[in-house]
Amino acid sequence: MAVSDRLRRLRSITETEGHTSGVDAHSREEHVADAVARGIQGGFVATLLMTAFRLPLLRSLPPSANFWSQYVTGDDPDGHPIAGLALHLFYGVSSGALFGGLFSLYTAGRSIEPEQRGLVWGSVYGMVLSAFGVQVMLQKLLDIRLEADELALFHAGHLVYGLSLGAWVGSRTEGVEDPEREYEYDDGN
Repeated sequence: MAVSDRLRRLRSITETEGHTSGVDAHSREEHVADAVARGIQGGFVATLLMTAFRLPLLRSLPPSANFWSQYVTGDDPDGHPIAGLALHLFYGVSSGALFGGLFSLYTAGRSIEPEQRGLVWGSVYGMVLSAFGVQVMLQKLLDIRLEADELALFHAGHLVYGLSLGAWVGSRTEGVEDPEREYEYDDGN
């Protein structure tokens, strides 16, 4: 369903109910489900971009290959590039779904357009994921300590992820983000 169709549907709902603030629970559930779907799409794209950013710089697989090796096969991580990349993609898509859902539920600061809010919150989200990745995944679960240059690139890769995810979700949220918000449209007349 196109954004303009959704907006017409929301206008129709609010006009027939006689007010602009009453969106039923089913519409809210659809809204969150759509946001999660945007997050899944954005997580997929952002993970591809982050991986493309990090591979030539670090010249190594994502640490998810180490996770696969340590907890599934028990052998050398270099022997599992496909499993490591698939697991990395799974992490990225799952994190994107969570971001999409959270982004749709965030109600403060609605004066900022969703595109800009997506960039801000996406970059924050990417850095939170990076800190979690270093502290929990790498150090606690995998007992990996990154060198300073590797750590900087690890964080930079997650910033790329967060910015890409936020840009994707934010740019596809305009007009359907808040079904209770009234939008003014310039139809050119």
